[in-house]
Amino acid sequence: MTLETNTLVDRTPMPMRKWAQRTRRSFNWLALFQGSCFVLVECVTFAASTLLLVLGLPLFLFLLLAGWDLTTLFAQLGNLADHYRSAEPIARHLFSSDLQIAFLICVGTLALIRMPYFLRRLERRLHEDEVSHA
Repeated sequence: MTLETNTLVDRTPMPMRKWAQRTRRSFNWLALFQGSCFVLVECVTFAASTLLLVLGLPLFLFLLLAGWDLTTLFAQLGNLADHYRSAEPIARHLFSSDLQIAFLICVGTLALIRMPYFLRRLERRLHEDEVSHA
């Protein structure tokens, strides 16, 4: 059994040679599609890794404060859950909105810090791709 690697984009008809000679330069739709998919995959990878870093940061800090002891960590989390359950609805709402705002600030800050490296890496990878296809 052979693996077919042709996609629908690969099967699109290319412009006729007469029409291509009339215009100064034909546009390579396949390269545009491949480049767009590459950039989309890289951006999704960047966003996912940023979110995972921000979500793992509180766990790291809580484990650090608990002295890397899971029993102490879960005891403190149980204490926090008891206080949250016994709080008034307005206090719960304010606490959850504060957590959401803190999460968004952390994600935005980390994304801004990581953005220059991501853009340099993306530019380098796109340039390597252009050189290999030339």
